[in-house]
Amino acid sequence: MKTIVTSGKRKRAVAKAVLREGKGKIKINRISFEVYEPKLERLRIKEVVTLAGDIAKTVDIDVTVNGGGFNSQAEAARIAIARALAKFDKKLERTFLDFDRLLLVADVRRKETHKPNRHGKARAKRQKSYR
Repeated sequence: MKTIVTSGKRKRAVAKAVLREGKGKIKINRISFEVYEPKLERLRIKEVVTLAGDIAKTVDIDVTVNGGGFNSQAEAARIAIARALAKFDKKLERTFLDFDRLLLVADVRRKETHKPNRHGKARAKRQKSYR
C-alpha cells in the first residue's frame, strides 16, 4: 500500500494532498468533496477526478489547503490532486497535460504591488490637466 504526498500552489493558497489506496473518497480540509462549497469550485476540482476515470475510484485523497481565497484554494487543491494522481499512474500525466497544462504546472502570477505616491490600484496614475 503506497502513500503519495504532493502539493499545489496558487497565489497565496497552498494545498497538500495525501493519496492512499481506498474507495474513492475525497476530503478537502476534512469536508467531504460532495458538500464542498462553492459549487463552481467543486466542479473545477471534479474535472481532475473525471479525467482520471476509474483510477480515482481506487484511491482516497485528503487535501489540506491554507491561505488565499476560495478560488485560489480550489485551484491549489486541483493542482495537488492532479499531481498525486499523475504520480500514482504515469499514463494520467499525458491526459492532464492535453486537457489543461495548469493541472500540473502552477500558475506563477501574483497580485501586483501598489506603487508609492499613487492612489487606488497598482497601475493607476494621477490624471494630468494641461489647461
